[in-house]
Amino acid sequence: MASKLAGRKLYYTINAVAGLAIFFFGYDQGMMGGVNTSPDYVRVMKLGYSTYEGPSEGYVATITEPTRQGGIVSIYYFGTLLGCLMGGVLGDRLGRIKTMILGSLWVLFGAALQCSAQNIAWMCCARIINGIGTGHLNAIVPVWSAEVATHTSRGAFIASEFTLNIFGVVVAYWLEFGLGFIGDGTSQVRWRFPIAFQILPVLAFMACLPMMPESPRWLIKMGRNAEAREILGRLRSEDGNVEADRAVREYDEIVETVALEKEHASRNSYLSMFFGRNDGGLHVARRVQLSIWLQIVQEWVGIAAITVYAPTIFAEAGYGARKSQWLSGLNDITYMLSTLLAVVTIDRLGRRVGLWWGAVGQGISLILAGAFSRLLKDHPEKAAQYGGAAAFFVFLYTFVFGATWLTIPWVYPTETFPLEVRAKGNAFGVFGWSIGNGWLTLLNPVMFNRIGENTLHIFGAINFLSIPLVWAFYPETANRTLEEMDYLFMSKSPFVWDEEENFRRMKEEAERSRIEGKTAGEPGTPASEVVNVGDEKN
Repeated sequence: MASKLAGRKLYYTINAVAGLAIFFFGYDQGMMGGVNTSPDYVRVMKLGYSTYEGPSEGYVATITEPTRQGGIVSIYYFGTLLGCLMGGVLGDRLGRIKTMILGSLWVLFGAALQCSAQNIAWMCCARIINGIGTGHLNAIVPVWSAEVATHTSRGAFIASEFTLNIFGVVVAYWLEFGLGFIGDGTSQVRWRFPIAFQILPVLAFMACLPMMPESPRWLIKMGRNAEAREILGRLRSEDGNVEADRAVREYDEIVETVALEKEHASRNSYLSMFFGRNDGGLHVARRVQLSIWLQIVQEWVGIAAITVYAPTIFAEAGYGARKSQWLSGLNDITYMLSTLLAVVTIDRLGRRVGLWWGAVGQGISLILAGAFSRLLKDHPEKAAQYGGAAAFFVFLYTFVFGATWLTIPWVYPTETFPLEVRAKGNAFGVFGWSIGNGWLTLLNPVMFNRIGENTLHIFGAINFLSIPLVWAFYPETANRTLEEMDYLFMSKSPFVWDEEENFRRMKEEAERSRIEGKTAGEPGTPASEVVNVGDEKN
């Protein structure tokens, strides 16, 4: 049936299938929060002890080995770091579909090992294997999505998948919350079942993949032009017409770009990309740095801190353990709903505006959440007022982050790299995300232990520091085709205003050459010649 779909039906089907992988990704991240508080897990991994707090609260785990607990969580990101680099290579060589199937197999193996773990060494090895699979999927699924989407809806296409990502977090949270009421809350099921549950969406994803179309851009890169034309026809017309104007125009642009990029194939290794060797003036190294640092900054704008500290704020506000859990669950639902705003705004307002207003909203929310947390400690008699205010700003921060910084750093690396190295380029973005997550997973407990709520002020300040960074170095990518991105980054200057000027001039050169070519009855000047002319001028 999937091979007969065309137009919007095919578009939405691809979106839903990619969403299964992103749902798993969110579930896998959210799952460990509940697992870490399971009394039996704490006992098996020798992380602390549990005490019975009465029928209303049940058994509550006390962690005496926070470094060991944090190590189990953070070692997963070492796996994603390895997996994204492996997935980037395989994605460019084997294709998007085959690489996603391989990543899913890694995930299934890792999940099976995790849910059967009997000690900390076993668990850590399983977490690394699971992380390798997740790294494969994180590197390739957004690239596949970006390459089949239209340039005017590319951001919304990927942002809608992240609604499912946070839905995965919500499902993980409430599933584990419910399992806490089974028996006296100390059974193995409370943590082994949630780990095993992640296998279901991955199996569904794997079952759908063989029926999904390969990226037409990758097919053209591999010389399989006839297949690419057929898929583009199905994607860009409701009746699957390969001669549809949109499909033909996009096909021609991709073919020209592939011809240009093959002239610089020697730049395709990770080292060449990182150091910008032999890139023919395409400045791939600049794109690598932008992708890595945007993902690192995404973690440093405070989401990891809020995830860690929100339950503490709710507890200090006078809410019991159960009520604090309810509030944390409601905060996750707010998080999920906020991603719908990203779907609406990410293409209309653009990436830069989203990062700007997100940074302002997040910075204000973190600073005020930290201030009211301080007042809450100094004036416990006013816990209801100050605690309620702190909780409100936690909710506000989560909403703004979900509408802006959650999705944009994942979309940006899928758009900015040349086709020849797009999977590896996005892998660099996942590399930065893995570093940022792993770093802060270990650092956050130390910061909160030493400086308490002032940690939130530090992250709040970083939000405001990110604004000039985006203004100066991150050009707009919304509503531009993937083939036009070279026009931006061919500029010798890394500053946005110079890149925009270079884009305008080179776009005019390309349009003029096409018009002249049509007038003369010839195909027109190839994109490679237009690029070289523009580069010399700049």
